[in-house]
Amino acid sequence: MKIISLLPADTYTVVNKSIVTEDDKKNIISLYEPIIGPIAVSLYFTLLRDINLLDIMSSDHTHHHLMTIMKSSLEVIKLARESLEGVGLLKSYLKEGEPNSYVYELYSPLSPKEFFSSPIFNITLYNNIGKTEYDLIVSEYELPKIDLKDYDDISKELNATYKSSSNFEPIEAREKNSLNIKLDSNIDFDLLLSSMPKGLIKENALTKKTKELIEQLAFIYDLDTLKMIELLRVVITDKGTFDKEELRKNARKYYQYNNNGKLPTLVYRTQPEYLKTPEGDTSALAKIIYMFENTSPYDFLRLKNKGAKPTAHDLKIIECLMIDLELPPAVVNVLIDYALKKNNNKLNQAYIETIASQWKRCNIKTAQEAMELAKKENNKIVKKIENKTNKKVSSKEPVWFNSDIKKEEISDEELTELEDLLKDFR
Repeated sequence: MKIISLLPADTYTVVNKSIVTEDDKKNIISLYEPIIGPIAVSLYFTLLRDINLLDIMSSDHTHHHLMTIMKSSLEVIKLARESLEGVGLLKSYLKEGEPNSYVYELYSPLSPKEFFSSPIFNITLYNNIGKTEYDLIVSEYELPKIDLKDYDDISKELNATYKSSSNFEPIEAREKNSLNIKLDSNIDFDLLLSSMPKGLIKENALTKKTKELIEQLAFIYDLDTLKMIELLRVVITDKGTFDKEELRKNARKYYQYNNNGKLPTLVYRTQPEYLKTPEGDTSALAKIIYMFENTSPYDFLRLKNKGAKPTAHDLKIIECLMIDLELPPAVVNVLIDYALKKNNNKLNQAYIETIASQWKRCNIKTAQEAMELAKKENNKIVKKIENKTNKKVSSKEPVWFNSDIKKEEISDEELTELEDLLKDFR
């Protein structure tokens, strides 16, 4: 990469790519500053100050202007700029000349919900400030929960309130615009494509979905372009495309071979702190939830296998749930436990993916949400079968389906099953 020297005389123009609200400013200080530091935050607000409130673009300034305002050297300012770029608050463009000219595009921070839902931001914040400060910040953003089960939604729809007009001309306007964060997977797709055997792949073999998968696998399994080329060459199909399932399998095998059989850290992750249930409850149900939240899917499946390592088939299912559907670890554990109970201790991929897709659409994030939805959907199925056959259905269900488990006293049979579920976790 060409090294560009930043000089005081170099000019810059700031372009506002979004609407930055007062709440956004608070979020930058509360959520981003512990990660990028106070100087990077100061640079963001200084660039924002260069734009008047109603303007989209600033006038030209020199970097000496930034040095004067921030009382900092150019090297410090450059590092601060790169920090803003890394977290998606700034995008920089350069036109070389005498002097060089820069364009800095400012973007809104992620909303608190988006921030805490991002494994990268969430974990980095937690690691930087520790549990005490992290819990304090999370509590500031928690919304009060209101039970609306006895209320009716009487909100009017738009077309019931306003009449449309065919003469209306839409305009382009600024809006909340967060910059998508791109993981640097170090994959050179031009090199990758040119290295494929001539005439064996179609021109459109590298679809958007395929590229996304390649980037995800490169990030998770720490693969560079040359290694990815090797993996792709052996998964070319007769139709001139790439077999995605074989690519997944080969990437996983390669990683395990080079890491003494270990899996990447993704399957070892446990539920992020902000999605865990507050401590204090000592009921049997709370103990099960605690286990779901503090065990990685890999270890949970190993416990269910009586200590045996998960099979390649089972690992593929976990990989799909955590990478493709982005289900949190505790939710994956609940799904594994439920699926094993309903399918005679077998992990049926089609069955699991059907449930997982519904949970993803329902935005299930916590163990308790997953347990409640699993119970609700199961009851609907059982009731439907009973209404159709006029017979009582007897089905195997997880011990946490029992509503009495919230209490301290449960039946001897359920107590035995609960102890069996928890014994390896202790």
